Amino acid sequence: MIEISGLSKKYGSSYAIKDLNLKIEDGLIYGFLGPNGAGKSTTMNIITGYLSATSGTVTVDGHDILKEPEEAKSCIGYLPETPPLYPEMTVMEYMSFVAELKKVDKKDRSKQISDIMDMVELKEVKDKLIRSLSKGYRQRVGMAQAMISFPDIIILDEPTVGLDPKQIIEIRDLIRSLKGKHTVILSSHILSEVSAVCDKILILSKGSLVAQGTPEELEMMMQSEGELELTVKGDGEIVSDILSDMDEVISFESTGNSLKGEESGDREVGSENEPELISFSIKVKEGEEIRDRLSIRLAERNIPVYSLIKNEKTLEDIFLELTDTQEVSL
Repeated sequence: MIEISGLSKKYGSSYAIKDLNLKIEDGLIYGFLGPNGAGKSTTMNIITGYLSATSGTVTVDGHDILKEPEEAKSCIGYLPETPPLYPEMTVMEYMSFVAELKKVDKKDRSKQISDIMDMVELKEVKDKLIRSLSKGYRQRVGMAQAMISFPDIIILDEPTVGLDPKQIIEIRDLIRSLKGKHTVILSSHILSEVSAVCDKILILSKGSLVAQGTPEELEMMMQSEGELELTVKGDGEIVSDILSDMDEVISFESTGNSLKGEESGDREVGSENEPELISFSIKVKEGEEIRDRLSIRLAERNIPVYSLIKNEKTLEDIFLELTDTQEVSL
């Protein structure tokens, strides 16, 4: 549906986006995720024709956004971060105005407006002035105008910014309801929002696409090596010997020692000779599972295991790692 090739936007000597290449498939919900200034809004503005690119191309349903702007834009509904509303109009007046701008056939306008207002739950405020509406309702009106003419692609720039928790949930539910019937692209810097709503995530940092995929695919990409945290009571040298003898272990290091009594805050006289609790951080080859065998070998050497935990990166960990450096290769 949308193909972006070699897209760059330069302001002076700085790039807002640089050499962006991606393909947006039909019927899915995509999320542009990145910190402020990552290039999310710039990319959306170029896709919708609000900005021109310094270089590269954007085609929408086979139409170049610069060479065939009318054909390309007819496929798109757009909600900017600040909804393009006329506060002196009522909701119904505004919806009729947008329908006329988008050249919706007169005989279809009333039904289409009614259907969209049902979808976004605006019927109860249809006769109110837009300036009298709450932030949440104004955002709904912005969503409704983006949906007029039922475009194949709906682009939403920070659709939940400034909303309260209840309004955020309602807007997310509305976005989910569009899946399949429309291709949806939304931008956000809120991790929970993107992971809760989107089928695919596109992570931008400093104008470049640093990763893309489903939330599950991104987690798999960043976990080529397994990481374990081991805490035992006993001789650290014995533990080191066991780990050194396991081919699946890439590396390990001791991350700290503490007396059992000190950990509990209840150290007694004479506890100086108690074995220490020792922690190890262990890196394991991709796809290897060693916890069962490691536990057995430690037990054979009379080393009690206090904990053996597999560390798995969250989407937040992945986001921070990818946006903190440009040297990640995926």
